[in-house]
Amino acid sequence: MLSVALAAAVAAPLAAQTIIGPAPRRTGPKAPPGATTSATPSTPAAPFVLSGPSRSRAEVEALIQQAGATPPDWYEATPLNYPPTLDLTWAEKKGVYDAQKFIGQYIWGVIDENPAKWREGVKLLHHCLTVNKGNPAALAKTMDALGRVYHNLFQDWARAAFWWRKAQVVVPSYAEDNASELAHCYWKLGSKEMAVSILGRYPKDDTRHGAYVKLWAEMGEVAKALAMAEDTARNGYPDIGYLAAGDACRLAGRFKEAAAYYQKVLAAMTKSEDLKQNKARAQQSLEAIRAAEGLDLAKVADGSYAATSMGYAGPLEVTIEVKGGKIVSVKVTRHQEKQYYTAFTDTPAQIVEKQGIRGVDAVTSATITSEAVINASAKALAKGMQ
Repeated sequence: MLSVALAAAVAAPLAAQTIIGPAPRRTGPKAPPGATTSATPSTPAAPFVLSGPSRSRAEVEALIQQAGATPPDWYEATPLNYPPTLDLTWAEKKGVYDAQKFIGQYIWGVIDENPAKWREGVKLLHHCLTVNKGNPAALAKTMDALGRVYHNLFQDWARAAFWWRKAQVVVPSYAEDNASELAHCYWKLGSKEMAVSILGRYPKDDTRHGAYVKLWAEMGEVAKALAMAEDTARNGYPDIGYLAAGDACRLAGRFKEAAAYYQKVLAAMTKSEDLKQNKARAQQSLEAIRAAEGLDLAKVADGSYAATSMGYAGPLEVTIEVKGGKIVSVKVTRHQEKQYYTAFTDTPAQIVEKQGIRGVDAVTSATITSEAVINASAKALAKGMQ
């Protein structure tokens, strides 16, 4: 039997999957890449994305509760479709990979890698809430997975926050696991205050890829981001710290400082498991900065320019079209990525909006892929100057 408190915590999310009503305005998810050419429902309205914080805590709380109480507008039309061999109880065996049996591996290896299945993944996880309603550990894993799917695949910040907070009620340790992501949701929903209330609990960034540093920089707190990144570097992880510092400076348009930090990554000696990859990322970013430093779009002839950079899985090619001294389109034309989430739509859109790579923020949870789009774009534009 569930305790009274746990039953109350579970009741609301279970109801959320059965309520039929309109999705909250401004919080609906972006359609996944490929949705318009697949057998998925029509593209929903894009979510409300802020260029800076503008909502009170009460307004953000209302958005989160409203989103959690209603399904996305495409939910009812999405079929419940999954392999009959799939175990929905999260009873996975360490060291054993079988995406047709274990749901965590199915979400990672099948749903995440196939945009046409993203909506089916949401439907399946809501079904798992019912299947696991008497199993708190499995229920919390399901809620956590819903948070990640809404955050990573749909940029639906309100629903992601709703489900991550539900997971924390059932299993409090999830508050530590999802801290940076939940803070990111609050920032995207418009409350820097709520994001800082989480980040302030973490004076050090011990995440694998500098998640706290990235968010401080995204919020415009570059000094805090750099102090945290340098602390990481001093405490045995120079590749992680200096790479995060370089990315923070690049986002702020401080290219010379960014280049200096990337050079420090290249000189770093550490036992970090990601050292080789981090050095490769620093080298690619350094090349992109050098290409972008002297860029003048007014001097780029009309035409299409293509260049490549290393993504997570291999080379990634971007083609940029320039007309009348303006970037009119950015397209990923070749890649080997699998879990790229919204990096192929969000990052090119930012580059067009900002007319270059200054101030373009890498997509959270697809940072390496997003960086590759940014770097290849800088190289492509530089070709137009030659």
